[in-house]
Amino acid sequence: MICHGLPGNEKNLDLAQAARRAGWNAVTFNYRGSWGSPGNFRFAQNPEDAASVVEYLRAPSNAAALGIDTRRIVLAGHSMGGWVTAMTASKDSGLFGAILISAADMGRTRGTGEQLVASMADDMESLAGVTPQTMADEITANAEAFSIGNAAPGLARLPLLVITSDDGLAPAVAALVEAIEAQGGKNIKTAHFATDHGYSDHRMALESEVLQWLAGLK
Repeated sequence: MICHGLPGNEKNLDLAQAARRAGWNAVTFNYRGSWGSPGNFRFAQNPEDAASVVEYLRAPSNAAALGIDTRRIVLAGHSMGGWVTAMTASKDSGLFGAILISAADMGRTRGTGEQLVASMADDMESLAGVTPQTMADEITANAEAFSIGNAAPGLARLPLLVITSDDGLAPAVAALVEAIEAQGGKNIKTAHFATDHGYSDHRMALESEVLQWLAGLK
């Protein structure tokens, strides 16, 4: 199950198809208020939406209809979706594993004040019920609650694949890995690619890394 970033222009559908070719079911979805989904977009509700999709997949009738082994659900996310994955997976010990791809810490975003508003203006395509100011205000008001470091204790229970690139997010992700290890997390595989945030020239390498890790899950 793949969680997209902000606003979600890159949905990693090639990764979803690669997973399907390898024998996995692949599920993508849009958060409330994004890309035509009903409701208004809010950062705080994105992990709730991801948890709701997991709950849907676990429902016996849905699992039977879709051919899902509910014991082997892996949550993955890119950028903001990596944050969504971390926050969701940290509260769900029933997941089979989690994949963080250039995870963004929504409690530690780019700039403050006008800088943050300008950043949100570049990231609000196809989001309903928001303005750059309201998005910046929500992040500022919830900086502590949104910190990805809060997920460390829960993530220590799960097998993790953590992938980074040369997009400036790697140091914060490395700090998260250290925090998870400090909480006793031992099953963590890391990989770094010298490429951009969208892994533009490393898509096949990204797919290979993910599929190899998935194949090794037991």
